[in-house]
Amino acid sequence: MAVPVIDALVFDVLGTLVDEPAGIRAGIREFAPSLDGPEVERLLSLWQRHVDREQRRVLDGARPYLTTEELDREAARLVADAAGAGDAAAVEALALSARRLPPWPDTVAGLARLAEHFPLIGLSNAGRTALLEINAHAGLRWHQALSAEDARTYKPDPAVYQLAVTASGRPPERLLMVAAHAWDLRGAQRLGLRTAYVARPVGDPPAPSDTFDLHATGLADLARRLGRATGDGAWDSGW
Repeated sequence: MAVPVIDALVFDVLGTLVDEPAGIRAGIREFAPSLDGPEVERLLSLWQRHVDREQRRVLDGARPYLTTEELDREAARLVADAAGAGDAAAVEALALSARRLPPWPDTVAGLARLAEHFPLIGLSNAGRTALLEINAHAGLRWHQALSAEDARTYKPDPAVYQLAVTASGRPPERLLMVAAHAWDLRGAQRLGLRTAYVARPVGDPPAPSDTFDLHATGLADLARRLGRATGDGAWDSGW
């Protein structure tokens, strides 16, 4: 599929640029060092299911908007109760593990390379405070970072993608949404953004019916594909 003219790249953060499960998993292990591997994975799944469910409830209008910081505290309390341990201070420390997320190996260099050619906008469901700390911990460098908190809802609500459209000052079809989650890209498509799927171990792969503009194995591959589309041969060097 031919890639249209793109003026800016819009990046999902959680899962696309940072390994969210790895950070929370590390927090659970620190919280309860005696737990074995399967039990840690069970508690990680409990945390993730809670956050996913409650974000869907917000989207469905079944619950007022809460930031991810609040949802992470709820999830940490559930994990602590399931583990049968932890005072209030330990639970708060566990909740903060959702902000200490390691970047994927290609993330930092990939963003730096892409920033030489495009304005980069981070667009995350993470709350403002969480996003600030995630960016700092992982070393993510943006031209602008936007939180869904500013729209008081969560992706894939169109209001979140509209934040990037408004900030860029460009029509949606001149923005390329980059994500490892097909559901996120479908939401961006509904507002008219172009889309690029980047494969990650924790992502949501495209369905056969999805028609995204680009499919990439990582940020280096994404840069090469965008470079070929723009005819800039210099993109193929330095990776």
